[in-house]
Amino acid sequence: MSPASNLNQRVAFDALVRSPDGHGGTTTGWGAPEAAVMAWAHFRYLRGGEAVQAARLAGRQPMVVTIRKSAAAAQITNDWRMRDVCTGAIYNIRAIVPTDDRGFLELTVEGGVAV
Repeated sequence: MSPASNLNQRVAFDALVRSPDGHGGTTTGWGAPEAAVMAWAHFRYLRGGEAVQAARLAGRQPMVVTIRKSAAAAQITNDWRMRDVCTGAIYNIRAIVPTDDRGFLELTVEGGVAV
């Protein structure tokens, strides 16, 4: 089975946006939902290692999310967040690594943490 056939979850990536607050400072928030980068994804929950077990005990869920590489996906950085479009769950992006064939990106994300 090809990696593309496993992409069965819909996710959105939101950029962190800073804008002037009118008083000489800035406010920070997430970009408008219509500006989000949308992608089909495959979720793979991590299990095993000490760090993963410790994260679970602290109420966090680390996982690897695979998406197809594209010009839009190339914009995603670690200071963005990922949303599961179906459930509304929010995830922090910890790392972004291209696959060996360079056709996909693997993002290490963590749910259950403050965004």
